[in-house]
Amino acid sequence: MNPQPSTAGSRPPLVILGASCRFAAQSATRAGWAVHAADLFGDADLAVTAVACRRVDRYPDGLIDAALAFPPAPWCYTGAVENHRHVIDRVSAVRPLAGNGVAEVGRVRDPAGLAALVRHAGMQFPDTLDSPRGLPTDGSFLRKPVAGAGGRGIAPWLGGGGPAVPGFVWQRHVAGEAVSAVLCLEDGGSRILGMSHQLVGTAWCRAARFAYAGSVCMPQGAVAAMIRAQFASLATSLAGQARLRGVVGVDAIVERDGRVAVLEVNPRPTASAELVERTTGESILAMHLAAFGLASPVAPSAPHDAGIWSKAVLFAADPVAIDDHVLGRLHALADLWTAADRLPALADIPGSGQVLRGGGPVLTVFARGDTVAASVAELRSRIEAVKTVTG
Repeated sequence: MNPQPSTAGSRPPLVILGASCRFAAQSATRAGWAVHAADLFGDADLAVTAVACRRVDRYPDGLIDAALAFPPAPWCYTGAVENHRHVIDRVSAVRPLAGNGVAEVGRVRDPAGLAALVRHAGMQFPDTLDSPRGLPTDGSFLRKPVAGAGGRGIAPWLGGGGPAVPGFVWQRHVAGEAVSAVLCLEDGGSRILGMSHQLVGTAWCRAARFAYAGSVCMPQGAVAAMIRAQFASLATSLAGQARLRGVVGVDAIVERDGRVAVLEVNPRPTASAELVERTTGESILAMHLAAFGLASPVAPSAPHDAGIWSKAVLFAADPVAIDDHVLGRLHALADLWTAADRLPALADIPGSGQVLRGGGPVLTVFARGDTVAASVAELRSRIEAVKTVTG
């Protein structure tokens, strides 16, 4: 599953836009596409994978400029472009969109509309209001940005401020296990591609309290039939009523009694989908594009023994200066772990000369184990080793 060389040759072009494009670019490249990508980071591994990549300074509007500079080609988006529907509209006016359009996005990003879809599927949706008026201020509700992604900007509601703050909603906090599901929605039927535990606010990653910090695959046999049935019902509802297509992600909480409370639906491939790809060997982007009528030139084969994959995002405690010495030590670790796992162990690697801000992401670490516990233990060990290099 190493990315193909970045020479385009006879491969058809594909434009990918988002806050971070690295996984989508690698997945599409494996499926035979010549990727032109633009995101916030322009990390080293994206530059190696893509035929062309641009790091945008003005997000999200810089994505529009980048798309216009790339060759005419189909395009798709990653997170969190669904929060910026004018970008979808503007780029789709000049490039064919292989993804869910503004109308479909609106059906699942509007809390009231999503609540109706979720409850129709027999699942729970937390009480969500556009004003905190009359709400308790004991932290039983969370203030969440409407255009949020990765858990950024979420905080317990403890009162203060006016009766409402533009751009936020107030959602009842649900206790339980944070999970994500990766669904493939198609005209001929929908399916659950995989599920994972979510690492949220993970201290050993230096993540903020509600920040997404990674995922751990849930083995197929470990997911209770009751839980799978709820997600299968939701997939049917999303494809039928919301008219979503392609690979999408669902963030949810599994409560103690097995009921699932859906928190949000992301109408595009998500970060946890990367572990599904590592487990199955199938290209997630190939499946996503196929749902919109784009057949990929190559069908990657599945690995023989995938094991249990996990990933974590390490955040910086303080600003981190990346130089050749730091990169050399990181690549030495990556070579050692990649040899053991047979797939790249580090990703989203910054380039030499970059200064990473405190609190921001440093890079992504992967691990594999025969069990969930073994995979997480190895992941934590690798995170600690990376900390010794980056501080």
